[in-house]
Amino acid sequence: MKHLILLLLLPLSFFVNAQSLDLNQPLPIDKSIKKGVLPNGLTYYIKSTNVVKGAASYYIIQNVGSVLENDDQQGLAHFLEHMAFNGTQTFPGKSMLNTLQKHGAVFGKDINAYTSFDETVYNINNIPTKDSLVDTCLTILNDWSNYLLLTDEEIDAERAVIKEEWRTRQSGQMRLFEISLPIKFNHSKYADRLPIGEMSIVENFDYKTLRNFYHDWYRTDLQAIAVIGDVNIETIEQKIIKKFSKIPAIKNPRERFTVNVPNNDKMMYSLGMDPEVSTANISYGIRHQKPLETGTIGHLKRSLQESMVTSMLNARISEQAQKPEASFLGAGMSYGSMSRTSNFLSIRLAPKPNLQKEAFSEVLTEIERAVKFGFVQSEINRKIMQLKTAYKNQVAKKESVSHKRIIGSIKSNYLENSTISDIEKQFVIVKQIFSTITKGDLHKTIKRLYAKNNRFINVTGVAEQYNLTEADAIKIINLAENDSTIEPYKESMQGKTLVSDIRIKSGKIIKNLTNNELKSTTFLLNNNIKVHYKFVNKEKDKVALNGLSYGGKSLLNDIDLPSANLLGNLIQMSGLGDFNTTDLRKVLAGKTANVRIRLNEISESISGGSNSQDVETMLQMVHLYFVKPRFDPSAFKVLKSNLDSYITSRTNSISEKMNDSLKIVLYGKNNPKIRLFNQEYVSDIKFDKIKSIYESRFHDASDFEFFIVGDVKADQLKPLLEKYIASIPTYNTKEVFIDNGAEWVSDKITEDVYLAMEDPKSTVNILYKKEIPYTVENAIYANVLGDILQLRITETVRETEGGAYSPRANAHLIREPKSELNVSFKFDCNPELADKLVGIVNTELQKIADGNIKEEDLNKTRSNLLKERTQSIDKNAYDMRLLTSFFRYDLNINDPKNFENIVNKVSIKNIQDMASQVLNEGESYRVVFKPNK
Repeated sequence: MKHLILLLLLPLSFFVNAQSLDLNQPLPIDKSIKKGVLPNGLTYYIKSTNVVKGAASYYIIQNVGSVLENDDQQGLAHFLEHMAFNGTQTFPGKSMLNTLQKHGAVFGKDINAYTSFDETVYNINNIPTKDSLVDTCLTILNDWSNYLLLTDEEIDAERAVIKEEWRTRQSGQMRLFEISLPIKFNHSKYADRLPIGEMSIVENFDYKTLRNFYHDWYRTDLQAIAVIGDVNIETIEQKIIKKFSKIPAIKNPRERFTVNVPNNDKMMYSLGMDPEVSTANISYGIRHQKPLETGTIGHLKRSLQESMVTSMLNARISEQAQKPEASFLGAGMSYGSMSRTSNFLSIRLAPKPNLQKEAFSEVLTEIERAVKFGFVQSEINRKIMQLKTAYKNQVAKKESVSHKRIIGSIKSNYLENSTISDIEKQFVIVKQIFSTITKGDLHKTIKRLYAKNNRFINVTGVAEQYNLTEADAIKIINLAENDSTIEPYKESMQGKTLVSDIRIKSGKIIKNLTNNELKSTTFLLNNNIKVHYKFVNKEKDKVALNGLSYGGKSLLNDIDLPSANLLGNLIQMSGLGDFNTTDLRKVLAGKTANVRIRLNEISESISGGSNSQDVETMLQMVHLYFVKPRFDPSAFKVLKSNLDSYITSRTNSISEKMNDSLKIVLYGKNNPKIRLFNQEYVSDIKFDKIKSIYESRFHDASDFEFFIVGDVKADQLKPLLEKYIASIPTYNTKEVFIDNGAEWVSDKITEDVYLAMEDPKSTVNILYKKEIPYTVENAIYANVLGDILQLRITETVRETEGGAYSPRANAHLIREPKSELNVSFKFDCNPELADKLVGIVNTELQKIADGNIKEEDLNKTRSNLLKERTQSIDKNAYDMRLLTSFFRYDLNINDPKNFENIVNKVSIKNIQDMASQVLNEGESYRVVFKPNK
């Protein structure tokens, strides 16, 4: 009724007939977001939403990126982003992070930032709105706006951290990406302003150079702040006005210039090869100037048509890729933003080995087919139906939009002047637009996007293969554009549904069991399947399903494991029931439902999701996965071809060499359970074996237990369960898993592995493990141990030593197949510091085992666990975990004694005991990868 009233209140001009739709009319603005501009030029946005109850997120958007850097400042926009966390007027040193961490925030997760070519954005996410934290977070934004300290000492300390960030990101693909930039951006300034910058500058710049960049560009007329969350708009606005109005506007500021990418009539081309990359890729792009007029109905119509034609072409290309004879492994196209002033049509393809010319020709033929003949009405109707469904889903979930999505709209509004539109009112207009779109409109759109000028091609080549040359590319393009043998696209897939040709004999719900404590119901079906159900509408129009059964790969012979590991891939690629993957997409067009099969180590599972309307479709898919799964021999041929290519791609990859070496060090060269992914492995993957494994694991649903949680009423769900789940055949089989996992070659493993690398770096892998009893207390203590270790190695390895950009520590208690505590560390680092950093990591764990734990660290961890717990309760997923824990493990996670009471009482002694057990009594490995000497 509320939506109806809103629609009735719309201006009459929104309800004009299709023929008189005014394309110049502005889009309706989302008035729930408060926007204002202070006299000093700073823009602010405020959005009240309780999607995360009792919490808010804070952002500052700087209209400043690496493209503004002078030649001697390359990398300093990104460097400045780091410095914002290293001392401000109110929070010197690391006190800002310490303050936020005391209230449960986690650096890198809740507190972070990014720098791109054109903007830098800082975020503080999901901070509780109690205890004056709103004022604290606004003070941080205020400091980020104008009051960074930029001390000599902190600048020098951060140089090494950024060098390690650069080192971590270096790879063959990154080096090729850098080669492609001059062609992609036509030698404009963007090509020389990768945000990470030049390390020679980062390591040696003058302090004044950074401060100059800061004073030139960090200023109120180039800044917007946003507060999104469970707040009062008027109160927040007054706080912003009072606090931020005091920041002085800069007199005679430098012009915030915009970099244009020049036009080119002749196609631009580059070929890049790298010793660590052994598979080819082709990226074909066409640049377009962004339209000056945005925020109108006309612009919306234009954008919808662009989305439609690229999506429909992607579907056609995907259809080709699923044929065994296709010359490419995969391909796709998109149209979107490239820079502040440019969009581009991007066409990407991965050719099969030595088939670059053929692959490029095959993909271009599909594009040219659309350019010559346009699209057929059936695919247009299907795409309109899909887009309408997407809009319906957005409208239904309007009140549960995440902070992340809201800030995305705000950033676009501030940086590119796009409209933050009211989704309900926009949907009314969209339906009118769809009634006006013709085949001719879409034909014109693809012809416009596939323009003759501003074209470029970047080829990733492979040594000792024939690589697509510039002459080849030009010839193939010309041949495709002048090929008179290309015929219009045809399809025939109308009037069929998932179960059109399936005879289903409905079963019955024979018993309803209500659990008042959980507010859930268990339906016992006549085939003895149990379905645990809970109505939850914390997230509107969202329904989730899980089905679980013990057994998994643990019941298989070792020789069958390669086939078992690829089972999910083949099932996904084969389609379902009577439909191959292409036809299945068409049958499901306009439906919001998905289901996936997984074969795990000790269990098999089926999971799915849908909106409230499409629960029936989701359950139809579940039914078919049990009674009529599809095994497509053609899909298997495609899968084997993809695997052959994957083996080739692994040949020179440093990360894959590390993975293989780690397996050998831990499990030996010929462990039948932990095999290297090579040609011998692929040869052992058999079509018939996958089919027989699937039938052994999913033919009988006797011991599957189903869980359904979400925005679906019992009266809607019950007849669907009777029809689609109670009708699944069962044979009264019960299985358990076997604990037969692979064992390490030794209890204590210490080894350095040397590899040839283009950019030298070390990768540290450390793990301790110990079998201990599984209890709720021990599981929570393990999490606390991991969080404290993360705090310690961030402080020591990253901040004090500057030895690694993102060192990771983790501890968790595995419940099954055996209860085992794992404590692990992993990071890339400077090879010269690797051994020292390993020593630091081990020292930190030893300190905890000795009881040397900071009460402050324990309190930070405790606050984080309680904060995340409180915020997770407001999501449907919490209730899925509630039901699963209760009915699988007899654990009520709602009971404070199973979480809050434990967290509040956790002591230094509890964590000390856990660390001591795993360090002194457990097994361990330390494997460090180093560059060849």
